Amino acid sequence: MDKKIEKILQIWHKHFSDKKHQYSEFEFSDIEYFVGCMLYNRFDFSKALSTMKSMDLSYDFLQECGEAEYDEIINIINSIDFKDEIKNLEFLLEYVEWAKSKYSASELYLLNRLHNHIKTLQKIYLEDLEVRRVDFVALNKRVIR
Repeated sequence: MDKKIEKILQIWHKHFSDKKHQYSEFEFSDIEYFVGCMLYNRFDFSKALSTMKSMDLSYDFLQECGEAEYDEIINIINSIDFKDEIKNLEFLLEYVEWAKSKYSASELYLLNRLHNHIKTLQKIYLEDLEVRRVDFVALNKRVIR
């Protein structure tokens, strides 16, 4: 995986290894999920519908992520941009698939959600679709595996 991403994950995994920073229902896979959300928000995909323009970070996560850690991580996130939406999308998809490989099926709820979102966006780009609405359930059944 990209060295910048590895650095981000190292910082937050170390921070959240201290149980006092773990909020209720915390899973270590949350870290990879929220890093994915931060990347998604950074890349600002023009073909994304208004409902797909950004991914919200959980209040619980933000409250416990550490101010110094967050500042360092946001600076690293802001340094990642390929100036090409397809390359950004490919990078993000590769990251999420790599992150998913680190966890068991029972730990993948949020990462699967993000993966499905990205795969939907990928379909929009690859097929050059002009969409007004996305039916995630239908897409999930026939496109996203």
